[in-house]
Order: sequence, then C-alpha cells, then structure tokens
Amino acid sequence: CRFHPSGKRYLLMSMWGFRRHLLTGNIIIITVIIIIITILCVQVRGLKKDQKNQKVKPKVEKQEVEIRQRMTVAALADAMNKDFDHVVEALLNTSVDVDSLDPGSVLEERWIKEVVTRSGMKFRWAKLSESKERPNRDAFRRPPADPSNLVPRPPVVTIMGHVDHGKTTLLDSLRKSQIVATEAGGITQHIGAFLVQLPTGEKITFLDTPGHAAFSAMRARGANATDIIILVVAADDGIMNQTVESIQHARRAKVPMIVAVNKCDKPQADPDTVKQALLAHDVVCEEFGGDIQAIHISALKGDNLLALTEATVALAEVLELKAEPSGPVEGLIIESRTDKGKGPVTTAIVQRGTLKRGCVLVAGKSWAKVRFLFDENGRTVMEAGPSSAVQVVGWKELPSAGEVLLEVESEQRAREVVDWRSYQEEQQKLEEEQSVIELKQKLHLEEYKKEREGLAHLSWRRRKSVLYQANKTKFSMRPSERTQRDHPNLPVIIKGDVDGSVEAILNVVDSYDAQQQCELEVVHFGIGDVSENDVNMADTFAGSIYGFNVGASSSVQQLASKRGVPLRLHTVIYKLIDELKEELSSKLPPLISENVIGEATVLAMFEVTVGKKKVPVAGCRVQKGQLDRRLKFRMIRGRDIIWEGSLVTLKHHKDDVNTVRTGMDCGLSIDGDIDVRTGDVIVCFEKLDSPQVTSWDPGF
Repeated sequence: CRFHPSGKRYLLMSMWGFRRHLLTGNIIIITVIIIIITILCVQVRGLKKDQKNQKVKPKVEKQEVEIRQRMTVAALADAMNKDFDHVVEALLNTSVDVDSLDPGSVLEERWIKEVVTRSGMKFRWAKLSESKERPNRDAFRRPPADPSNLVPRPPVVTIMGHVDHGKTTLLDSLRKSQIVATEAGGITQHIGAFLVQLPTGEKITFLDTPGHAAFSAMRARGANATDIIILVVAADDGIMNQTVESIQHARRAKVPMIVAVNKCDKPQADPDTVKQALLAHDVVCEEFGGDIQAIHISALKGDNLLALTEATVALAEVLELKAEPSGPVEGLIIESRTDKGKGPVTTAIVQRGTLKRGCVLVAGKSWAKVRFLFDENGRTVMEAGPSSAVQVVGWKELPSAGEVLLEVESEQRAREVVDWRSYQEEQQKLEEEQSVIELKQKLHLEEYKKEREGLAHLSWRRRKSVLYQANKTKFSMRPSERTQRDHPNLPVIIKGDVDGSVEAILNVVDSYDAQQQCELEVVHFGIGDVSENDVNMADTFAGSIYGFNVGASSSVQQLASKRGVPLRLHTVIYKLIDELKEELSSKLPPLISENVIGEATVLAMFEVTVGKKKVPVAGCRVQKGQLDRRLKFRMIRGRDIIWEGSLVTLKHHKDDVNTVRTGMDCGLSIDGDIDVRTGDVIVCFEKLDSPQVTSWDPGF
C-alpha cells in the first residue's frame, strides 16, 4: 500500500468485501434461528391448547345385571328392571327374529350379553351362595324343678270385675288404705300389685285390675299371672260386660275363681239374683251344686271380709302352691313406666328364684342390672322371693308389660339375648314385608297382563305406540298434586304414664272403624311427659297430642301454643276418648240439608219493557209459606227440576219487595234464559249446614 499508488484503495475494497460477506452470513444464521424458535412456539401453543380442550370424562357407574344360562326374555327384563319391550328394542338389527319373541322365549348367552351391553349396563354371572344360619342365642325358662326343692309360697290373687263394682275399695279394706281417694274419676286405670298380711299371719299378693272397658289387655295380663281370681260383682248392679269378660279371661287362663258379691249393705241389693245370673255364664256357685264359693261382703263397711280371706287361703291350700326359691329368677312384668328420678321402672311378679340387687335380667328386647328393688309402698327391699310383687329399677330400656322376666349369667349374655331377639323380630318383619311386596308384584303383573291381552295380536312397535298414547297423561300431574289428600284425616300422638295405659288407648284406637269418614293415624306413641320432640312431630304431621296421666312443662305448652298444636291432657280415659271423638267429628264436612220456605204457582206469563229490552215475568200466587228474594229458588215442572238459581226481581203490584207471603200475588223474573210455563211450581228454599258426628263407637 505504501509503494503502490492504488494499494490502499485495493486494501479498503478487500476489507469491505470481507465485511459484507460476514454480515450476510450472520443475517442468514439469525433468520434460521428465528424461524426455528417460531416453529417451536407454535407447537408448544398447540400442545397447550390441545391439553386445555381435553376434558376429563367422569367415570360413569354402570348398573350391574346378574345373568345366568338360558334366561327367558321376562327374566332378563326383571333382572334389568326393564319391561319386555325394552329387551326387544335392544335386539333390533340383530339376527334374532324379534317378532317371534314372547316373555317365555329362552335367549342364548351371546344375546343376553348383547342386550345388557346395548342397554349401557354391565353383567356378572350369578353365584350360588349359601346363607350362614345364625345360632340361637335366646334365653328360656328352666325345666320344671325337682319336687324336693319346692317350698310353699303365698298365692297371687287377682281382683277382677266391672268398673265401679268396688274392687279397689275391697283391696283398701284388706290393706287398711285409701287408694280410691287418689284415683282420677274414682276408677282404677292401672294394674296394681300389693302384698297383704292377714291377721292369721298368711300373706297374699293381690293384683288390682281396671274394670273399665278400655283395659281389657290389663285384665288378661292379670289373669295370666295369678293363681286365684276373686270376681267382684255388685249386688245392686248385677252381671255387666266386664264381668262376663273377666269370667272369660279366668276360663282361658284355667284359674280357679271365688265370687265376691259386694255392696250387700245397700237396700236394693239382691245377691241371690246375681248368683242365678252367673249360671248363664257357666259359673255355678256352691248353693246350686257347683264348686265355686260365693261370699256376700260389703267392701265399704268391711262386712264379712274375714270369710273372703279364709276362703282364699283355703283354696290356696287345696291348690298346694309351691315354688323353687333358688336358681335364676323367672317372673312376669305386669306394668312398666318411666320415673323422672329412677328412669325406667317395672312392676314384676317373681314366679321362681329370688330376685336380688345386682341380678342381670332380660325381658323382651330390654335388659337390666338391678340397682334397686321397691315394694308397693316405695320402701327399699333387698330381695324378693316367689309370689312377691316388686318394682325393679335399672333397665336400659323400658320393656313392655306382659313380657317374661328371666335372669341371665352376665351383662354380655343379656346383650346377646337382646340382639338375638331384635334379629328375630327384624327377620319376621322382613318376611312380612316380602310377602306384601310379592302380593303387590303379583297384582301388578296381573294388571300388566290384563292391559296387554287386548294388544297381543299387534306387533311390538304398534303395541308400544298404543301404550304410549294410553299412558301419556298418567303422570301429567305434579307430585305435589298427586300426594294432596282430599279425604279428611287426623294424625295423633299418644303419650301415657305407663305402658299399660298406652296399650289400653291403642287398643281402643284399633277399634276405629270410620276410616271412610276420617282417617285416624297414630304417628307416634310413647311413655312419659310430652316433650318438644312430640310437639315438633305433631306440627310436622298437622296432628294433635293426647296425653293420659302425663304432664307438659310450661316451655312445651308455649311451644305447642305457638305452633298451633292441640295439646289434650286427661286423667280419665273415657274423657280422653270422648275428646278424640269430638275432634274426629270436627274434621268431617258439615251435612247440608234443605229447608223449604215457600211455594208459588205460575198463573200467567207476560213481558215487561225495561229500557229497550223485553223481560219475561212470571205472574205467581204464593200457595204456602213465603218467597224470600234473598234465598235460592227452584222451578219444578211435573216431577222434573227445570231450573235452580236466584231471582232477578220480585214485585208485588209495582213495588220491589223482598218477601211475599201466602195468598199474595207477585211477579218475578229469574236469571238465565229459561222457558217458564203456566202451571210450573216455584219453590223457595234455604240450605242449612249441620255438624256431622263420627260413626265410631268405642263401646263405652
């Protein structure tokens, strides 16, 4: 460059060419990199978009169908909970001739699977399984005792008879107590157990049963738990309904009887007539050659009670009553109730063994570990031997009256017995429900077959169409419209102080036979005072609460008043039933009757111009009573009723009037375009509403 004049220029040109080539290469490389990056970005975006668009399909649980070899079309339809036509539709477009199928057609295995699969279900093969039989863990009475271990025991005597014949007064005289004064309404409404020690030293356990008609179950329970029955008959009243029922209870229980003819101190008493009337019921007293003792007494004055007790002791000696005082306890629960301080309490008669504190007892589906034992006066006792009546405290749940009382080895054994009995009851209920279900299925199948008999000649497609047209309006109503009740009904909740009282009320309610007038439904029953849960339940069912010898706290009463729930508490059973009858009657619609006020005869027809219209007017004469424009009218022609409605106008001469009396002429026009003729009879009447009374008669 230094020696050649053009060297510098050549050098500059060379350097510029090199730089240009270098710049061009860099641009190409950068361009390629940008293209690659762009392609990668597009692919990543597409991948993310695909992942976003992909939705996770929820797992659908398919119905599982149990299948087996050589299933018929009807059997497969039943297993799928579908009808015959559904199976036929599933076999369309297959090699099966669907027109030749009937409910008894046998399907091949592949077609059975095909139908299930096409229906969106899955199948499993049926397995033959053997149910394991549960061992019996119940508790039972012991076998008869060895005669050498038996010792004499006091007799258990039940006093029975008609209401107000003096049963409790007799027991008061024997015990020197005043039970009658404490009883509501002066009648016994519970079964009571008392131990009476006679002046001679003998002990007798007395059971006092109610005589009211509602307490039949209590009387039956007393007859089954007793050795001797004293039948109390009033000498001034004679044989009554519950007297006859008590005789029947004694005969069924095969218990000997002593007749106590009470109220012999009254002037109108006639004991001989009573004993003669007993002959009609196969009760033959000793005076007439029989073997039944009849003692004339006055329970109120205490006359001849010693003779009655001597007759009872003598009969007990003849019966040679003995029991085994050792071994597990056996007995009978005659009453049960809930005490606020003690909890569930039962009154029991010990029949075998000696009941002590700490014993584990089972009765029905309840069990107890005895915490306390009380006698009839509320005094604590340490043990109770055969024929003793005691109150038992310590029950986990309240057992029902009439249950057999058994002692078991331990609490675990008691739970096993209760579980087994609950299981047995559950199985029995399942069998009953299964029989009801089978009956309903049978009726439904018969109705189904009857409905399709007339369509048997049609193809399945045509049959499907006809059935659709026939049934498309069957479920058009909303569920609320279908479940609405037009028939009057009365839901009730029953609460009682003891199990026997609730049982008596339920037995009376079971005799209700006027369901066609008003449905009576017991939605709940129980023992103890009325609670807030009872009020809430009554409010839910729009029902009433009936309580017998129970109370309700002020908060419960306020809640019932706020919710509008009727709270009906009684201490006398027949008053409770009377109020129940009144409420049932109040639910019934009133009876509508017609009262004819007057009659008139049409003598002539003429027209009167009112404005631009001509109005037909009937000229009438009142034959009897009077016509009152404000009431309803009816037009009779011969024996036919032509019209019924109201009058538009009623005039006497030219004056508008409200009433027209007998013998007066009047003109009247009626509403509607009715052809009124001479000789027609116009009747004026009014409709009266009278309250309807339930036809239910509980028998007292």
